[in-house]
Amino acid sequence: MSTSKMAAGCERVDSSHSMDKSITLPPDEIFRNLENAKRFAIDIGGSLTKLAYYSTVQHKVAKVRSFDHTAKGDPLYEISMQEEVSARLHFIKFENAYIETCLDFIKDHLVNTDTKVIKATGGGAHKFKDLIEKKLKLRVDKEDEMTCLIKGCNFVLRNITHEAFVYAKHADSEFRFQNTHPDIFPYLLINIGSGVSIFKVESEDTFERVGGSSIGGGTFWGLGALLTKTKRFDELLQLASKGQHTNVDMLVKDIYGGSYGSLGLTGDLIASSFGKSATPDKEFSKEDMAKSLLHMISNDIGQLACLYARLHNLTRVYFGGFFIRGHPVTMHTITYSINFFTKGEVQALFLRHEGYLGTIGAFLKGAEEDNPNQYSWGENYAGSSGLMSTSPDLNPMQRARSGTFDMLEMDRLERQLVNLPLLQDPSSYIPDTVDLSEDALAREYWLYCFEEALDGVVKRAVASQPDLPEAAERAEKFRHKYQHKLQTLRHQPFAYGSLTVRSLLDTREHCLNEFNFPDPYSKIKQGENDLALKYFQKAVKSLGELSWEQRQFALVRGLLAGNVFDWGAKAVSELLNYSPFFSIERPWLVDAYDQWLKRLKGPPHKCALFFVDNSGIDIILGVFPFVRELLCRGTEVVLASNSSPALNDVTNSELQILTERIAAMDLVIQSAVKEDRLTLVQSGSSSPCLDLSRLDKVLAGVVRERHVDLVIIEGMGRAIHTNYYAILSCESLKMAVIKNSWLADRLGGKLFSVVFKYEVPPGHKTTTLDHVPVTPS
Repeated sequence: MSTSKMAAGCERVDSSHSMDKSITLPPDEIFRNLENAKRFAIDIGGSLTKLAYYSTVQHKVAKVRSFDHTAKGDPLYEISMQEEVSARLHFIKFENAYIETCLDFIKDHLVNTDTKVIKATGGGAHKFKDLIEKKLKLRVDKEDEMTCLIKGCNFVLRNITHEAFVYAKHADSEFRFQNTHPDIFPYLLINIGSGVSIFKVESEDTFERVGGSSIGGGTFWGLGALLTKTKRFDELLQLASKGQHTNVDMLVKDIYGGSYGSLGLTGDLIASSFGKSATPDKEFSKEDMAKSLLHMISNDIGQLACLYARLHNLTRVYFGGFFIRGHPVTMHTITYSINFFTKGEVQALFLRHEGYLGTIGAFLKGAEEDNPNQYSWGENYAGSSGLMSTSPDLNPMQRARSGTFDMLEMDRLERQLVNLPLLQDPSSYIPDTVDLSEDALAREYWLYCFEEALDGVVKRAVASQPDLPEAAERAEKFRHKYQHKLQTLRHQPFAYGSLTVRSLLDTREHCLNEFNFPDPYSKIKQGENDLALKYFQKAVKSLGELSWEQRQFALVRGLLAGNVFDWGAKAVSELLNYSPFFSIERPWLVDAYDQWLKRLKGPPHKCALFFVDNSGIDIILGVFPFVRELLCRGTEVVLASNSSPALNDVTNSELQILTERIAAMDLVIQSAVKEDRLTLVQSGSSSPCLDLSRLDKVLAGVVRERHVDLVIIEGMGRAIHTNYYAILSCESLKMAVIKNSWLADRLGGKLFSVVFKYEVPPGHKTTTLDHVPVTPS
């Protein structure tokens, strides 16, 4: 295939060919990992094609392996970079005009595929069947369009955080994202294509079409074309966005001179769509007619949706189909209609990836033997375009994705993720403390912080791979990509759902992994772990010399101090000497220490779940002495750590080695490990923050089996940026030192303010005894 031909849809790197300068990505950055594609599906609509393929991705992972410590001065463990293969789903959306050139590109780059079939759905699947089979040499296997639609909808609702949203045109944030509900069923899906189909979905495989209408997107397009002579659907919507429907529609006040109070009808309500158009000798603009038509059809669909929602007693109503296409004017009119007819009892919910539902469903149908629903999947921000506003008044840059192409990438996660069983109400749980999408000042501050930190991240990435000369080049590519993501999020803060500090951190981790920097802090963590271990026994000895009450405070202070000083030999010596020089004076910004101390005078907890944070001082000299005390009280402990690297956080594989070394020098830890009273479990996370609705299923099982009655969350990322307001069904401790002056100010404190939250759920009884436990040996 010639490069000039491909340039019609994608920009080529080769500048000798003519290129469409509005296209910002070369084709191999759109059809990524195509050489390892294993399975295909395609959904062809009236104007858009959505392609899906499953591919394997080779990338570097950081592995740690314990040394046999026979020689003095050996590091605690060795770090090696190894190649690993993981699974990724790619979804690409483009206009049908590019289908032939895209198929040519795919054909030329298929290398390792052994698939013989491509699953197809959508009205255009029959039209393009021969072309697909000729180009790709794959047999087209057509799947039922509505079955694919429902399967795709179930998949995105279950796997993509902040998939569903309410559209609020006049609010500070036009997109209000919904929490991922642990049980997505039942719901109503209103699919607005040429006509309207209404589905009641009760389970993964149980759904029925309960109604519909012939008045839908095709009606708007067809009548709009007749009225305005505009043939393109998107152009028709652009006209509508600039129109004033009151010039064409007859309102209640046009008939009655004002509102009709006895019937509850306001004066601005449409009494008759196009009611003024019969006025003789008056011309109406294309924009006004398009707006009136859009209102007429949207109101009709909205009323129909409300009637079916009430008939089937459903409050979750999702809208999809080509009529929506993410257009603000369409979403606004449907939202207004739903709010009016249900008096706000039902919300119109839209989906970030509604355009991909059919192709996702077709792919799932073709992959049933692999049972993809047994896995958890996560959106890869590095390779996904994100939700882009199509509002005509927005900066043109906001529409720049990759020309007319749009991408979604999803990674298959190693662990199946579920809710923490101890969330009091999983459906209302919101991990993040501040939504930057709704707070412009906070958004600008944090985007600036991440931009300012970029040089340091690049330097650490290069330093983590000193033996690889190409590391500097890859690090610059990372810089460029993440910088572009930050610029996009400045203009489109809703691109990946609610914008939060957590999502900014996760996006950075995704971009680092994209360019094979799996653990930029690996060598720093290694050095700090080695150093902190040398002081562990001294710390335990010092603690043992204190009275019981002094020791409890010293343990908390050690945790907080370790969380402040992530690295540094000076901090180690200060912390471990427990000298007056190192002090965290009370009262604290949030200070529930007295209540915690009172609780410690009561019976021990059965089992504590501890979400740990940093390597080095924090885990070795802060967490382990605290855990040791709990074990001596008779409390079992589960330590939950990251499954994969993020910043300087300790990973599960590192924690296994650290625990082994500490057990070798401390009998309390040693016996707890042997007797299974101290357990190490992966959290399922690879983030510096913590989402309690997406945890390793194994961890959730351990929580149930051990009857966990105390949850401890430490660190600014896990206990402040996330979970500050999380409500659990058992006792909880949230501890952190606020190491960011802006955040401290927002919470009413100063830099290095301490948060120590001890929370007991309403109605939960704790017993306090007037005795002091014995000093642990």
